[in-house]
Amino acid sequence: MRELAGQAGLESGIEIDSAGTGDWHIGKAADPRAIEAGSSRGYELTSTARQVTVEDFNRFDLVVAMDRSNHADLIALNDGDGTRIRLLREIGEGGPLDVPDPYFGGQDGFDEVLDILEHNCRALLEEVSDSF
Repeated sequence: MRELAGQAGLESGIEIDSAGTGDWHIGKAADPRAIEAGSSRGYELTSTARQVTVEDFNRFDLVVAMDRSNHADLIALNDGDGTRIRLLREIGEGGPLDVPDPYFGGQDGFDEVLDILEHNCRALLEEVSDSF
């Protein structure tokens, strides 16, 4: 998302962060397969995992979930308010709402997820760029 925002000239107007709803990967780097898939497309994945906090709902105008389970967890964490919480695939395309989790599969799953993320993040950037 950062790379796409930079390409669109929006990097100074958008704060982008990533966090999970669970705590099992806190402080860890991205999966090596994700790093490899991203690197092959020119992305540098250097961040470490953190868990979503209640403060995130005050810090960000929009919180984007990758699947319906995490979407429900985010709404629950935000006292049932889902006003600014959206599923990524609601924004850019029809079809299945959940971005598949490639963790238990092979490398091709990470490439598929990157395809989905690139497509839908471009659509999200188009949508939010109207606010600038």
